[in-house]
Amino acid sequence: MSERIPDPAPPRTVLLRGGEVHSPADPFATAMVVEGDRIAWVGEEGAADSFADGVDEVVHLEGALVTPAFTDAHVHTTATGLALTGLDLAGAATLSDALARIRAYAAARPADRVLLGHGWDSGDWPEGRPPSRTELDAATGGRPLYLTRVDVHSAVVTTALLDLVPRVRELPGFHADAPLTEDAHHAVRAAAHATVTPSQRADAQAAALARAASLGIGSIHECAGPKISSEDDFTALLALAADSGVAGPRVVGYWAELIASAKEAERIRELGAIGAAGDLFVDGSLGSHTAHLHAPYADAAHTGTAHLDAEAVAAHVAACTEAGLQAGFHAIGDAALTTVVDGVRAAAERVGLDRIRAARHRVEHAEMLTATTLAGFAELALTASVQPAFDAAWGGGEGMYAARLGADRARTLNPYAALLKAGVPLALGSDSPVTPLDPWGTLRAAVFHRTRAHRISARAAFTAHTRGGWRAIGRDDAGVLVPGAPADYAVWRTGELIVQALDERVERWSTDPRSGTPGLPDLTPGGDLPECLATVVGGRTVFARPIE
Repeated sequence: MSERIPDPAPPRTVLLRGGEVHSPADPFATAMVVEGDRIAWVGEEGAADSFADGVDEVVHLEGALVTPAFTDAHVHTTATGLALTGLDLAGAATLSDALARIRAYAAARPADRVLLGHGWDSGDWPEGRPPSRTELDAATGGRPLYLTRVDVHSAVVTTALLDLVPRVRELPGFHADAPLTEDAHHAVRAAAHATVTPSQRADAQAAALARAASLGIGSIHECAGPKISSEDDFTALLALAADSGVAGPRVVGYWAELIASAKEAERIRELGAIGAAGDLFVDGSLGSHTAHLHAPYADAAHTGTAHLDAEAVAAHVAACTEAGLQAGFHAIGDAALTTVVDGVRAAAERVGLDRIRAARHRVEHAEMLTATTLAGFAELALTASVQPAFDAAWGGGEGMYAARLGADRARTLNPYAALLKAGVPLALGSDSPVTPLDPWGTLRAAVFHRTRAHRISARAAFTAHTRGGWRAIGRDDAGVLVPGAPADYAVWRTGELIVQALDERVERWSTDPRSGTPGLPDLTPGGDLPECLATVVGGRTVFARPIE
């Protein structure tokens, strides 16, 4: 059973002093007062004495940095927890290494009805291929195994798992000796996840929330849906996060299901979701050759998979807009993003452009934008929910993107600078467990994008990973340390704070306080990233380690 965390202390009045407070209200702030669940005051040390006698607690920061808590705008919480507590092949360097880990895991878990694992990526393995079904059958002793590729858009499985899924061999995406995709993958995933007990699920969710809190993440957007998890999984997570006895981040839920009526919209609300959005698939992924492209892959003679057309997108967006719900889609390939923009534009013709823009509909990943679709995002006020760690993992001239698309097309991916220049709202996330929960690493990946033209400033990236996530759910009052804002913040041990030059492509840095700009840690690759000392959500401490 998951361990119940003792009830967090009720919100009180707290003075934090003697540190660096990252606040646009005062770029020189060294102290902050929190009253209950709100920020009450931000200012300099000299004025903090006037508050000292009227607070319940004084926290001496000893030079630590205080920032808004991060928001991770795209998370799969249960899958993240299962990777944390189960078989994670992200570190496997070879096929032989992966098979050895699978054998050891199977031996250690004799009672599991289905063995679950995640994270393999054969692209860098010297063998150049994923494990075969015969190899997996041998490694598991013939037991059911479900093992997702790092992008979670395909999986390898054992014969024993296939035998649990009626007629799976007849479904689209079934391959006799290759990873499963499309409907075949969805079917085996549902069968595998159905074996997870409520206790295992609760343990996994609690582990994921605890990891997020330990990294200074105060909010996560759960991107769930009928093809990804289950209604029980989704509602259990929202209930766990709302439990006052469980210390962790806020959880905002999205349920990725097409709707066409007010009745269907009401069902989405009854689940606890704020939108019929998230991973509502228009296509798949580049790594699994299922992202939908206008021109064929460089390493495969096809253009991927289209799950929705523009008419389906338009109908969904119009229904959501009429119902006051956010709509949103998973779209990676250039053809998929064209479908989204064409569909949302058609919806705007039905219900009005102003209503579409006001709804803040969103697109997950949005990797392969063209000048036309980027302009469409700006026109329609679509939020781009993006994952800079994708570029860090798979970008560059020798990475997976180049292998799948060729170097020229690969260089167009994830154009963050162009999105910001066009006025497109950005919200940063991880897509965990696809890439790990790692907010400072996410910022580093955005600032030092492998394609120089797509780099953005540390300030812009930080805003997109704090305020950007709140704005993506329609909240403009949060994600920033100013009086009246929610008291969601993190405390960090870090080195000298610096301000990036205005031209983000010139890697110059300044520590001059006359800039009047709040500084941030140095994100230069190879350097140490900040260490989280405490995370506070709504005035309640959800993670803490001693400040030395």
